[in-house]
Amino acid sequence: MNPQQLNEWRIIPRLLMLAMLVMTYRVVEWFMTLDTPTLEQAGLVSVMTGALTGAFGLFLGSGKKE
Repeated sequence: MNPQQLNEWRIIPRLLMLAMLVMTYRVVEWFMTLDTPTLEQAGLVSVMTGALTGAFGLFLGSGKKE
């Protein structure tokens, strides 16, 4: 496998998006198990979901331009 194939298949960006998705899911899952969440904990979930949305938008916009 050469660097050109890695670039064409976009393996690294896909792995990073998968990692971001899993981390966000775990944070939301943790937040839903809390009995009385605090403002700071709600802020963490808000930042994680916002970061996922931004990263997903950049990921979709970074595809091959024709």
